Amino acid sequence: MTARRPLIESSDSPPCGYARAAEHESMISEKNVAVPMRDGVGIAIDVYRPDAPGKFPALLAFAIYNKDLQGPDFNESLPPQPAWSPLWAGPLEAGDTRFFVSRGYVHVIGMPRGVGASGSGGSREFDSYDLIEWIATQPWCDGNVGMIGISGFGAEQFHVAKQTPPHLRAIFPFDPRGAYGPFGGFRDEHPGGVLHLFRYLIFHFSAFHQNKGAPGALSPEREALWRSAMENPDYRIYPHVFNVLAQKGQHMPSFFDLLLDPHDREEWVTQAEADFEKIDIPVYTGAGWYAGGYKTHLNGAQNWFANLRGPKKLLFAGPAHLERPFRAFHDEILRWHDHWLKGLDTGIMNEPPVRYWVMSANEWRSATDWPPPRTQWTKLFLDSWERLRVEAPRANSVDDFAAPDTFVQMPPTQTRTIQRLRYVSEPFARDTLVAGPMELVLHAAIDRDDTNFIVVVSDLGPDSSVRTAREGERDLPAMPEREISRGWLKASHRAIDEARSKPGRPWHKLTRAARKPVTPGEIVEYRIAIMATANLFRAGHRVALDIASLDLPTGVGGATNVEYVPYHICSAKTVVHAIHHDPARPSHLLLPVVPE
Repeated sequence: MTARRPLIESSDSPPCGYARAAEHESMISEKNVAVPMRDGVGIAIDVYRPDAPGKFPALLAFAIYNKDLQGPDFNESLPPQPAWSPLWAGPLEAGDTRFFVSRGYVHVIGMPRGVGASGSGGSREFDSYDLIEWIATQPWCDGNVGMIGISGFGAEQFHVAKQTPPHLRAIFPFDPRGAYGPFGGFRDEHPGGVLHLFRYLIFHFSAFHQNKGAPGALSPEREALWRSAMENPDYRIYPHVFNVLAQKGQHMPSFFDLLLDPHDREEWVTQAEADFEKIDIPVYTGAGWYAGGYKTHLNGAQNWFANLRGPKKLLFAGPAHLERPFRAFHDEILRWHDHWLKGLDTGIMNEPPVRYWVMSANEWRSATDWPPPRTQWTKLFLDSWERLRVEAPRANSVDDFAAPDTFVQMPPTQTRTIQRLRYVSEPFARDTLVAGPMELVLHAAIDRDDTNFIVVVSDLGPDSSVRTAREGERDLPAMPEREISRGWLKASHRAIDEARSKPGRPWHKLTRAARKPVTPGEIVEYRIAIMATANLFRAGHRVALDIASLDLPTGVGGATNVEYVPYHICSAKTVVHAIHHDPARPSHLLLPVVPE
């Protein structure tokens, strides 16, 4: 008999049928334990373990965030907050200590050198490696170490897994950073080479030198890059961005480095491809559709999963950020580590390796790979009167004379109005599942040497109207609208590496050498990657595609009131965009349709 699906499913709680009961009531806490690294620097950790005899496997949560915000004492003051709470705070990501300790694990929460109570000096490269090996030798540990925690804690798991510490058995890096290059890589965090201000927005907003003193000298190479960046008109219209640049790396050094050299590097990609081969321990990774706004977690999880060779699983949660302090799908995390660290028969490796939340259907689905192997890549063609059509434009017909659609965008120094073109499909005849990355193939001409393309895909409906010449039927009615994904491409970064590209995922080179200004007026093909999603378009709903070149902060002073949907550095000049859709230049949206 087939099990009946639950009446209501939760996007942050995949049903796993595993709910092992607690075994230990009380807990021993040891705060600010100093652990010596190989060079003598001590890092500070908190250890939470069952108040019981014997040895236990350990779960390490390690990141740059203050550990004093992570443990059970802090959670008593701030219980888990939903994403729409004003007290939701991203860094509270180490996991529910009491949940894991009561079920027979030691929960270790630590910070690398230079953070909080940890010592400083030297390189932090091997801090997590040395800590794992120290944990494995403690009298309360049975020698098996796993890792947990999301975002910054997830990124650290991949960082140390590449170093293959002998006692690291399995990891659960949810919401990791990108897979290509240092700090998560340029391409995963800035797809299409369009710079956004996420990192700026989560740093502090100081506009003063304070006690930093005069800026120091840069190397001749970096000095040349700095002088060029200081003259970039697109930077100069954002005072808060330009101020970081003017301070020569004293303030927000990693964001300064991005402004100085906003490109990918081939050596980063080559190194990443070699690093994938080093990780042979079991990995359970993933992200959520919420990560489409700030990119690095969603892109990173897919790239890690696609390239790892050992036992692996992938999970995509829903559109709302997970609660903080983090406690989502802890039964699934327990099931994973019980299998690999305790040797229990949890059945977790007997299931399909991919699980994903389907928006609109509001349920979990499974697949044997990502994108789902049965995907049918389906084109919707841009047409006149801002339509998306199944039919391609026909050569040797009146379609040959189709005029381009045009929008003109003034810079944010002159307007708050975001111009766009919107293309809308006819209603779906039946429920249709779209799951995976998407791609917009766009044939366009601009009157400048560069622009940004920002595209948005939305679900419109339900809509039972028809469009006729009768009064009241000439325009589409107002209808519910839900954004499902976005994509970005800087026109000068249009160069494609065909060997690394896949359906729905064009690989833009994004290097300084490959960057090429656009010849004004020339019609150019742009392949714009759109972030992966999973959405069930119900019968009677429509696909809407928006094409723009500007987005804006929602607050003042360069601030935004939505932390994880940052705005992008756009053009300082007015740009005319002409979108072509004739037989010779069939602009189209490529959808990953999964047959039911």
